[in-house]
Amino acid sequence: MVVLDPAHGGADQGARGLSGIAESEIVLSFARLLRISLEGQGLRVVLTRQSNDDPSFDDRSKTANAQRGAIFITLHVSSTGQPGTARVYSLPRDAGAPVSGGIGLPRAQLIRWDRAQQGYLELSRKLAELIQIQMAQRFRGSAETPTVAAVRQLRTVAAPAVAIEVSSVSLPDRTQLDKMAPALAEGVARAVAAFRLVYESGAK
Repeated sequence: MVVLDPAHGGADQGARGLSGIAESEIVLSFARLLRISLEGQGLRVVLTRQSNDDPSFDDRSKTANAQRGAIFITLHVSSTGQPGTARVYSLPRDAGAPVSGGIGLPRAQLIRWDRAQQGYLELSRKLAELIQIQMAQRFRGSAETPTVAAVRQLRTVAAPAVAIEVSSVSLPDRTQLDKMAPALAEGVARAVAAFRLVYESGAK
């Protein structure tokens, strides 16, 4: 199961360019195309939003956490950066440090909601690496290795989770971003298919 999270939505348009490009609209179109590519790999896909609404951070995480064997990908468009590139992020280790359990409960039985990612950091980093390799092959100027960053949406996901950010809303119109969508979808789908083998072998 792949949970795709088109960021923002509703009144929250996310990053917005002078030409009127809205992040929330672009990432929803990315997610719809990516869904087709992932389903072509035999994967089941759920979107955290299907239209121009804005689920809370927690509701988006609940969608992923309710699935067994899921991975989570949140999609963004930056306000800066080299146009036509893509960056992949996973949560840094210190942002997912384990914390004490509640009163009367062993530590191993209770993980704070905002530390849900802590048990998946290595898998998330591996997923980020596989996707970033695909992005570097398809989008000139993209980094070959992923970045760690304290992305808010990743903290509360109890599954391998990454953020993908495409540059940028500063383009004169959305044409270049729309042209990136098929390659983005193909690259992510290939990376997820490769990651699936790693994820399933670890679960056995």
